[in-house]
Amino acid sequence: MSVRPSVAELNAFFKREFPQAKVCVDELGACSAKVRHQVGEGELRPGGTVSGPVMMTTADVALYAAILGELGLVALAVTTNLNINFLRKPVSGRDIIGVCTLLKVGKTLAIGEVALYSEGTEEPVAHAVGTYAIPPQRLR
Repeated sequence: MSVRPSVAELNAFFKREFPQAKVCVDELGACSAKVRHQVGEGELRPGGTVSGPVMMTTADVALYAAILGELGLVALAVTTNLNINFLRKPVSGRDIIGVCTLLKVGKTLAIGEVALYSEGTEEPVAHAVGTYAIPPQRLR
């Protein structure tokens, strides 16, 4: 079993591996992660709603962060499936928060769910379920 990276180590990893991303990790726990996607004018669609791709990215990063929290900093874990249900319009001036709980971390696959919120709201704006393939070198 690998040692769980700190939030600072995970954010440094994301900044190095995905410098274009506007997502950062706020919290990391046992089989869980909380991430934040900064929302500015570039993330909005007509009508002042946050774009679907921003919410999907946030869900994907939340899953990846929770998985890396369990496996360590394994760059080659990849998404194999991501399903999302958009539940309500996000608040345009607030960051999107993704709260992930891993349901299973096996030898070759990890499965988790993510609730997405507009910062400061209690009702989720979307719900996602995703699966990641875990690279074989993790088993060494």
